[in-house]
Amino acid sequence: MGNDISERIRKYHPSFSKSQKKLSAAIIEEYDKVAYMTAARLGRMVGVSESTVVRFAYTLGYEGYSDFQKAVQELVREKLTPNQRIDVTNFRIGEGDILEKVSESDISKIRSTFDKMDRASFYAACDSILDAKRVFIMGARSTEPLAMVLKYNLSLIFDNVILVAPRTTPEIFEQIFSIGEHDVLIAFSFPRYSSQMVNAVKFAKKNKAKVVVFTDSKSSPLAEHATCLLTAQSDMASFMDSLVAPISIINAIIVEITRRREGRIRDRFDRLEKIWDEYGVYTKR
Repeated sequence: MGNDISERIRKYHPSFSKSQKKLSAAIIEEYDKVAYMTAARLGRMVGVSESTVVRFAYTLGYEGYSDFQKAVQELVREKLTPNQRIDVTNFRIGEGDILEKVSESDISKIRSTFDKMDRASFYAACDSILDAKRVFIMGARSTEPLAMVLKYNLSLIFDNVILVAPRTTPEIFEQIFSIGEHDVLIAFSFPRYSSQMVNAVKFAKKNKAKVVVFTDSKSSPLAEHATCLLTAQSDMASFMDSLVAPISIINAIIVEITRRREGRIRDRFDRLEKIWDEYGVYTKR
């Protein structure tokens, strides 16, 4: 069954009761508000009982209200404009200590991500990087900084790391046109998904390269093209996305690769330290 809640509503709408039609209308018209309401609050807004709301979630094929709510939140993240995101964030946070609320939210995202992380995919991603002839890394728009962080750190320990600059689509393919079965493409994309990223991973997979995808869920349009899928929980932080969870996965990848190649990496850093000292890369206090 499709995971898009709007598709499910369209499918089942002819069989809905009067109360269910009121709920479906609220979801379609005010999904930005519904996404963060309790079942009781949603029921009060629409004028139905809490139990009716919960039964509606089951009718749509979800395992419960929390599963249903996540689907509405996914709709929010994919559809909202930046200004609408600001409104939703203000609605969710309300008054109080912003630092505490945002930090608690970020901590929760990291915990949830690592609790659900597919360990086999994580270690397979590390294997792909270690075995690759070339490592191509790409992020677009809000995920470009994630690609730059990973590229910077991997470049300190490998010579075969290439950052794909997310310019025009033709220029992207010019940068990865030679990618092949001995290479790996690491791609970052979270809602709202970049069409450039989808096209790039399709191309890499078609050319038999390994594809490591950082995204938010198995329903992401990049997921089906991934050799290794690394899902990380992201969420809105005003008009921007909170990307602390994928950064944490990047940290774990660097630690794992360093452990596996510690001898070579230590030698490399000994040489780098001499260069840094000779050319005054870092200040001495």
